[in-house]
Amino acid sequence: MAAIGIIGVGSYLPEKVLTNHDLEKLVDTSDEWITTRTGIKERRIASLNETTGLMAIEAARRGLESAQTKPDELDLIIVATVTPDNFFPATACHVQEALRAPKVPAFDLLVGCTGFVYGLAVAHSFLTANGGRKALVIGSEVLSRLVNWSDRKTCVLFGDGAGAVVLGPVEDRRGFLSFDLGSDGSGAPLLTVEAILSSQPPLSLSSLGRCHTISMNGNEVFRFAVRVMEESTRRAMEKAGWTPEDVDLLIPHQANIRIIDSAVRRLGLPMERVMVNVDRYGNTSAASIPIALEEAVRKKRLKKGDRVILVAFGAGLSWSSCALTF
Repeated sequence: MAAIGIIGVGSYLPEKVLTNHDLEKLVDTSDEWITTRTGIKERRIASLNETTGLMAIEAARRGLESAQTKPDELDLIIVATVTPDNFFPATACHVQEALRAPKVPAFDLLVGCTGFVYGLAVAHSFLTANGGRKALVIGSEVLSRLVNWSDRKTCVLFGDGAGAVVLGPVEDRRGFLSFDLGSDGSGAPLLTVEAILSSQPPLSLSSLGRCHTISMNGNEVFRFAVRVMEESTRRAMEKAGWTPEDVDLLIPHQANIRIIDSAVRRLGLPMERVMVNVDRYGNTSAASIPIALEEAVRKKRLKKGDRVILVAFGAGLSWSSCALTF
């Protein structure tokens, strides 16, 4: 069986930009405060008609075009999201219908910010075990509808967007070499939100209460993130037979520049070999890594034959990483 790797990438970002200076008018904060603590300067905010499903579909179409793949060639569709259009059916089913990919299995993964790499692992296993040829893995989020806009510690962090990749056969010595996935449910209360539908307008805190918005213990999540990003990256490298010197590009979950800086220093990697766009998009959860991946390809920071690590942390608490030769 041929090796399985990434053969196409695509992304979709809403047009509306919300800058730190815009946030100064909404909440007691400042551009300096946000930039110093997070590295974020602006983020994208979805309009009411830009749902998780719509953004996923657009990113998927661009990914399929990049891969020169027709929808009827797909064997699987996965959407990683914590902001599904509905509780059911799966957002992935809306994607399947819009793409006209008949009878293709389609489902969602709800694993928070780690969901995209979880999706890659599931798709890779599916194709390998079932003799499939191609799979579509999407991360799509409208986190702006889960934000408490009066909480200056969390409302500055999150943005909206979608990214997609197509998995398919690649040449020998390319493709996915290892995965590292895990979770620690004891940390579940540190990052949580009650259920809500992303296809609906933002909810009023006065009518529904703060339990329907993102709640996070930032200090504890920060400590967990720095530690687990280093540990998971090292495990993925070890399984692939790599050392840090072998890595051409690290694409981490884009949550906070201080987390990225701390983890990278512990790994001994120079920042020139790390993809960072958190300053422009903020934390887009499961969409974070595929958006950064597409940008790295488009800007020629990632080319054929490069050795890449993708690594994320998120709610659960959970972590995920993988090593691949692009």
